[in-house]
Amino acid sequence: MDAPLATPCNIQICEVTCDSFRIMWDMTPEDSARSTHFFIDLSRKESRDPNRFKHRDVPTKLVAKAVPLPMAVRGHWFLSPRTEYCVAVQTAVRQPDGDYLVSEWSQVVEFCTGDYAMEHLQQLLDKAKGSAGRLLKFSVFYRNQHPEYFDFVRRECGGLMRPALKDISGSHGSPINSKLHGVFFSCSTEFDTGLPPKDSPYGPLRFLIPAGHLLNPNISLYFADFYCMYTAYHYVVLVLAPVGSEGDTFCRTRLPMLDLASNAFLTYTAPLRPGDEPLFCHASDVILEVIFTEPVSLDQGQVEQIRGHHQLMSLTTANAKKDPSCKVCNISVGR
Repeated sequence: MDAPLATPCNIQICEVTCDSFRIMWDMTPEDSARSTHFFIDLSRKESRDPNRFKHRDVPTKLVAKAVPLPMAVRGHWFLSPRTEYCVAVQTAVRQPDGDYLVSEWSQVVEFCTGDYAMEHLQQLLDKAKGSAGRLLKFSVFYRNQHPEYFDFVRRECGGLMRPALKDISGSHGSPINSKLHGVFFSCSTEFDTGLPPKDSPYGPLRFLIPAGHLLNPNISLYFADFYCMYTAYHYVVLVLAPVGSEGDTFCRTRLPMLDLASNAFLTYTAPLRPGDEPLFCHASDVILEVIFTEPVSLDQGQVEQIRGHHQLMSLTTANAKKDPSCKVCNISVGR
């Protein structure tokens, strides 16, 4: 009768990405030499079933042929970015009759997958380019809010709109979610008037600032996300960060940088002659969400009443979940 296999111990997870990881553990030299298969049980932390296997010799998760450790695990469960998982392992020896001699389950180890890497954001950027329409001229960035917000800014912040932490709306794997601080602006215009929309889901007051204050040669422009909320229209998230600022440093290694003068979403064209004005353009057919990473003074613009309604809460993107079934804005590594 074969000697029992020792329980795998000292489980280690390494090289974690948004959709893969490597796993290794300690085995005796004897077990390492005779193991033919590894059984791996992986589940989301919040939905783990304590009764992983009803029968020790009938695996219901991954059965992998024994390979040198650490072993790469990717794609088998369509791992999602920024998600906590629990993993446990068994070692096994396949018997001549097809049955398995298996070890006891190892201890359960928890880990969290990572954000989208630059290569994944590039895939998302390529998809976003396909949805962006022709470039339209605009002259102001704007921010819609309730009167209480602007009263607070004047009273408690010295007239400065201070950066706030980006929420979890959009793609779950976007590196800026819950990490980057910024002041949120829009720049989309109505195609027939060239002016900001009459309506707003965020409040009846609108702060307008000349586009050149936020978009100029001293600003770095980054692509951050592309998503929809179970609707036909899509959102593109861009970051504007003054060159050399903390926000610029954060984005430089995490997000694709865009050329200010030549990109599909938001452009700045320098004046051709002294005295001319720069040209600012935004993409049509997508809704741009622009994040400026530094404080913005109310003195740089003006606050006015919107011309339409502000009870359109169905259009707000606060903590909005991305549609995981949309073929236009999803990539293969997660949602």
